[in-house]
Amino acid sequence: QVQLVESGGGLVQPGGSLRLSCTTSRSFFSRNYMGWYRQAPGNQRELVAGITSGGTTNYADSVKGRFTISRDNAKNTVYLQMNSLKPEETAVYYCHLDYGGIIDYWGQGTQVTVSS
Repeated sequence: QVQLVESGGGLVQPGGSLRLSCTTSRSFFSRNYMGWYRQAPGNQRELVAGITSGGTTNYADSVKGRFTISRDNAKNTVYLQMNSLKPEETAVYYCHLDYGGIIDYWGQGTQVTVSS
């Protein structure tokens, strides 16, 4: 079993920045894909950004140019730098680890609130 622990959420004003972190309880042992998802009340969970074990990234169109995903495999950690945050991006942000569709894990989520 692998635990994913997110941190870095909180309250930020519109236009502000936050950096989320997700640390896994075990070292990565195979090719994998890590993603950040978010879910606002009444909405479906959506992919925000993802990164492969080789470092290839992808982003939702709505966050391109503002969010940056990165990973430090030595620390078993993935980061999501979020800049120019908007109120509509208020949501619970979840970290997800996928080993090629064979097995996957979710974190417990961290609340991000963008409000003045």
